[in-house]
Amino acid sequence: MTKSLFFRGGSGSLSSKAEKPAASYFLFYYICYTMLQPHTQTIQNQTFTMLPVQGGHFLMGSAIEDEEGFDDERPQHEVSVSDFYIGQFPVTQALWKAVMKGENPSDFQGDEHPVEQVSWDDIAQLFLPELRKITGLQYRLPTEAEWEYAARGGKYHDEGYKYAGSDRLKDVGWFTENSDGGTKPVGQKSANQLGIYDMSGNVYEWCEDDWHGNYDQAPNDGRAWIDSPVRGAYRVNRGGGWDNDAQYCRTAFRYGWRADDRNFYLGFRLALSLQADGRPAFL
Repeated sequence: MTKSLFFRGGSGSLSSKAEKPAASYFLFYYICYTMLQPHTQTIQNQTFTMLPVQGGHFLMGSAIEDEEGFDDERPQHEVSVSDFYIGQFPVTQALWKAVMKGENPSDFQGDEHPVEQVSWDDIAQLFLPELRKITGLQYRLPTEAEWEYAARGGKYHDEGYKYAGSDRLKDVGWFTENSDGGTKPVGQKSANQLGIYDMSGNVYEWCEDDWHGNYDQAPNDGRAWIDSPVRGAYRVNRGGGWDNDAQYCRTAFRYGWRADDRNFYLGFRLALSLQADGRPAFL
């Protein structure tokens, strides 16, 4: 079996039946097939999809020669990310209402619009515990490294797009030039290479990490960068929003808001870890 959970053949693949019994072959290929499948979940008639992201290595942040990059996007550094699931879309108002018993804090109302006016604390202390209780799965926010890796296209990151799936933001995102002053229903623009929508523009997306002003001493293994023993007051946001210029919707752009901040351009996207057999992580 190859090291990655997503089997693509190669030097690590099995070469003959003499090497493994038939039962092992069946289990091996069953696991590989299972890991490649999106995970769908339905809550009160609201179905959402989590897409599998094959782990790998990538350069996180902005190169020093990138004139649009900010100091907090540097130093650019190599990060290794494990396999995980990420939401195909930002969390919609319909999903938020299904989990939170009809509550909808959003300014720009619409079931298929991303939920906004939600703080990091609202998500971590209210929404995620309720979602875990309903589903029995360990849903969470993505780490900042997972978010950027997925936005850059995961294993296709070498294509080097400035935004999530394109060098033309109008193709993939809602921002000042096309948003008409508000959020838009999710999935109306083109997806990136992994089939993920709205990672550039529409709403900023909370990540698990505490905010740090640059990448000095950042972890290189894809985990959330969390201050210990006391967490900082600020958390990371990614992706830019409907009221931002294009520079702030780049895949490398990052910002920080207080964990209790709410605004009409702050939303989020779900993530889900994998078990060793490729299934979503249970509680």
